[in-house]
Amino acid sequence: MNAGKTILIKNGRVIDPANNIDDTLHILVENGRVSKIGKNIKSEAQDIIDATDKIVMPGLVDMHVHLREPGREDKETIESGTKAALKGGVTTVLAMPNTLPAIDSPETAGLLKNIIRKTAMANVLMSGAITKARLGKELTDIAALKKQGVTAISDDGSSVDDPKLMLEAFKKAKQNKVLVCCHCEDKNLSQNGVVNLGFTSTKMGLRGISRESEYKRIERDIQLADKAKCPLHVCHVSCRESVEIIARAKRKGIKVTCETAPHYFSLSEEEVWGYDTNMKMNPPLRSKEDVESIRLGLKKGTIDAIASDHAPHTENDKDIEFERAEFGIIGLETELAVSITELVKTGLLDWSGLVRKNSFNPARILGLNKGNLGVNKDADIVIVDPDKKWIVSRETVVSKSKNSPFVGRELTGAVEYTIYSGEVVYRSAK
Repeated sequence: MNAGKTILIKNGRVIDPANNIDDTLHILVENGRVSKIGKNIKSEAQDIIDATDKIVMPGLVDMHVHLREPGREDKETIESGTKAALKGGVTTVLAMPNTLPAIDSPETAGLLKNIIRKTAMANVLMSGAITKARLGKELTDIAALKKQGVTAISDDGSSVDDPKLMLEAFKKAKQNKVLVCCHCEDKNLSQNGVVNLGFTSTKMGLRGISRESEYKRIERDIQLADKAKCPLHVCHVSCRESVEIIARAKRKGIKVTCETAPHYFSLSEEEVWGYDTNMKMNPPLRSKEDVESIRLGLKKGTIDAIASDHAPHTENDKDIEFERAEFGIIGLETELAVSITELVKTGLLDWSGLVRKNSFNPARILGLNKGNLGVNKDADIVIVDPDKKWIVSRETVVSKSKNSPFVGRELTGAVEYTIYSGEVVYRSAK
């Protein structure tokens, strides 16, 4: 990165809840950091950006991204995934460990670290697996993974069924100061389902995934984390009971945080009725009542963060029978616009609330010096046209895979510039 360049961002509406800022200001970026923020900064900057009528906010921190490398570079790579991230205003991602091979040893973590160092266009954090090969049988060496630079551990895509093993994982994670991110699914209850259990599964003649399979496992993992006195982060919350259980745990002072994804507050199970496999994800799209609960959980602060759960798949993985198609959708390029469209434009969150969910809270949960625009902080900045409408099209998707549920939909809010480490790394075509 060319961190020496100076950038002056003028007259933008700067949103930075960490510093209680919501005002029209100038920002000066020098040596990769925010050097000044205020009214009428005079500077002979090399790059001057007029942000009049634009929103200027910290770069998004996405806690849940599948970059597929190593092993499935046909779906995504560190390079292509981080390019997609920058287009969506995302400057930091936490890469999930369900690669081939899984990131379950110092050797595989070292391999991934090397790929990141050579090819990443944005800040990529590594998560390691909780168990070897993510099979739920034997713990990984969490201390050794931490030494290799792993920020979090997760068996994402799977949950650890054995409560004794999971309790041990929490204890080891606490000792090593590593965040535990839990994919909460009891597969004895989800039973190879592919859509939400209830009217939708009956109507479509497909096996259903119950809400219990999610919230019962969340309940268990919260109890185990509390017993170990270890912080827990719950991934991709999708239903009402999950929100209620997490809210109760927070009221009791248990150290639990959680995320949801844009599709869970913008799409319901009815989208699946056309057998479009780009609407197939795990957990599945739930009922309209669940969607309302997720939205309310965001508003009340029970749900801390918004993450994309970016899960790229090839046409061969998706363009087949619904039951056989892979779970997952891409989301790095649309998460900010969907959040603006569904949350800000509807009045559910203000801009400051949106920045908390997308930037500040995830950075805080991960223990990063990111997600805010204070002086001397990393200059990871996004400039957004808050009113620009655009239609998601396959042709303009930067990700290697095109499996988005939002293709053909009109969204409001477009990223105009992404600045990472003090360098303009994305400019929209005007």
